Amino acid sequence: MANNFLLEIGLEEIPAHVVTPSINQLKKRASDFLKDQRISFADIKTFSTPRRLALYITGLADKQPDIDKSVKGPAKKIAQDDDGNWTKAAIGFSRGQGATPDDITFKDVKGTEYVFVEKHIAGKPVKEILPGMKDVITAMTFPTMMKWGTYSFEYVRPIKWLVALLNDQVIPFKILDVDTDRITSGHRFLGKDIELANANEYEEKLTEQFVIADAAKRKELISKQINKIAADNNWKINLDPDLLEEVNNLVEWPTAFFGNFDEKYLTIPDEVLITSMKDHQRFFYVTDQDGKLLPHFISVRNGNDYDIQNVVAGNEKVLTARLDDAMFFYQEDQKKSIADYVERLKKVSFHDKISTMYEKMQRVQVMSAYLGKLAGLSAQELKDLNRAAAIYKFDLVTGMVGEFAELQGVMGNKYALLNGEDQAVATAISEHYMPISANGELPKTNVGAILAIADKLDSILTFFAAGMIPSGSNDPYALRRQATGVVRIVADKKLNFDLDETLDKLIDLEDQANVAPKLDMKSQVAAVSAFTKDRIKQYLDDLGVRYDIADAVTSGSHTNILFNIASAKTLQDHKDEADFKDIIESLTRVQRISKKGSFEADDLNVDPDLFENDSEKALYQAVLDASEDYTAQSAEEDFDRLSQLKDKINDYFDATMVMAKDEQLKNNHLRQLTIIAKMIMYLGDLDKLVVKG
Repeated sequence: MANNFLLEIGLEEIPAHVVTPSINQLKKRASDFLKDQRISFADIKTFSTPRRLALYITGLADKQPDIDKSVKGPAKKIAQDDDGNWTKAAIGFSRGQGATPDDITFKDVKGTEYVFVEKHIAGKPVKEILPGMKDVITAMTFPTMMKWGTYSFEYVRPIKWLVALLNDQVIPFKILDVDTDRITSGHRFLGKDIELANANEYEEKLTEQFVIADAAKRKELISKQINKIAADNNWKINLDPDLLEEVNNLVEWPTAFFGNFDEKYLTIPDEVLITSMKDHQRFFYVTDQDGKLLPHFISVRNGNDYDIQNVVAGNEKVLTARLDDAMFFYQEDQKKSIADYVERLKKVSFHDKISTMYEKMQRVQVMSAYLGKLAGLSAQELKDLNRAAAIYKFDLVTGMVGEFAELQGVMGNKYALLNGEDQAVATAISEHYMPISANGELPKTNVGAILAIADKLDSILTFFAAGMIPSGSNDPYALRRQATGVVRIVADKKLNFDLDETLDKLIDLEDQANVAPKLDMKSQVAAVSAFTKDRIKQYLDDLGVRYDIADAVTSGSHTNILFNIASAKTLQDHKDEADFKDIIESLTRVQRISKKGSFEADDLNVDPDLFENDSEKALYQAVLDASEDYTAQSAEEDFDRLSQLKDKINDYFDATMVMAKDEQLKNNHLRQLTIIAKMIMYLGDLDKLVVKG
């Protein structure tokens, strides 16, 4: 018989951003639990609202399947003495399996007889297994946890009720002082408690009490309501998916409505209005069919349309107060010049262990000038870059950004234009924050891209030098995200520079300009490089590059981000070719044996007069040919040249005793292999590749 099981956790309101990850976590944990317990099921349907996380599991088996298995014990010679009597080892083994020595049999295992006991384990009924769902619930983790009452137990919010119904039977367990039952709660204001006769009536009964428990259905209803309001008024609505998800997780019975604000506020930049509505009030903003912002908004109430005009008026009042503040700051900010704001940055700390924000801009100005030339920017772009780097943080001390921190960069752009700055400068000011998330939008302009890289590299270098290096999951200054941003921008703009050399040069230039903080950044170049290579691995993983390939290219000697990415793509493209395994095995054999020698870079001259066979001559000449302009080529061309060495390497090893007794011959061999190994490491540490026949 197939069974249906309902599990519901009733809670005080959960933060909207936690609801969806939490129900997904609960589903995964419940699924893993049932699989571990050998209980088959057909499907798990999820339900989630701000006040509940619930699973409806269908097609549950009646019981675990029975298990028959042979349990292996000690060898026969240990289990019996010379007279054939059972030893303590045999008696203890059988007792441990719930058997007696009479149940013991012997089986041959690779020529040795061992003790075995045949066991039959009857499967437990599903109703005896399901109380274990208590551990599924209590094992859950959340971004923020809280305690309540006198309990030490922590959870996302206090648990108010629990429902656990197998068909029509309550599955008993208890968490703190809350026992499982068949009673759930309807909408906090519109509904009442519901006693469920059976698990399968959960969704229907909740709907009767003004709770749409299915998150997908609730979201669809919200979308329809908003689109209807827009259609009725000939408006255009941007149904931002993130905002829609958040609003959906704030309500159980959604009712959309619209409100208005005074047209005078439309003189404020659109970004300020949208931020006030979307981020602060969770309103959907309204435009006309041409995309021009209109003085209206759409919101969603957690309830029905009773007395909706009071709700509208209340929301309008709150929004108007916020827009009044925005209008004030916008007008006041324009009374000062950019130079005034830049001067104020001299008293604003970037970090108390590093420097002021003004000093950070000075460092970035030096860095961006060098990076801009390295990237081949035009004279006009370099001029715009220099100006942008000199002022790009000025909006941090404006009143608007003080009130709306999420508008940093955006207001810098707006105010720069109002103060007569070129469009390229204004755009770079807003773009330097990009990307603002791991997969966020990248700078479109060259000036913005270089300024973003310089700003991020400065932050990483100075925080590392000040000893504030991310560890584990601890990264309070988002240095991982900033390093990922550098990698993504470099890849997007195809910026071809060696990371280690560039960092060394940037630090030298800052020292010469006397703008560096009193920190030893030089000693952190290797650490910053390794840190960045970890971000390259993540970038390659996002592209679908195999993990061992990403590890190989980032473990090589090359610290050019663009070349590392190209090397990975090259190996990824060739990995399924018929001769790839043979090529890699030949090259990695060279790598491993070359490690037996230790030579300085200026001590790698191979003496042809010491050659004893034709394979040495052939490999020597092939390496000379392959190494010509090797470092000036693409990763694809380098791989092709290394691939062409395969047969000559194999012939060399077949005919040559590398570790010859004669020290002079041995070192000549190892020098030859070291030259090849260095060429290989330029592409990547191929010894880290997993190759299978």
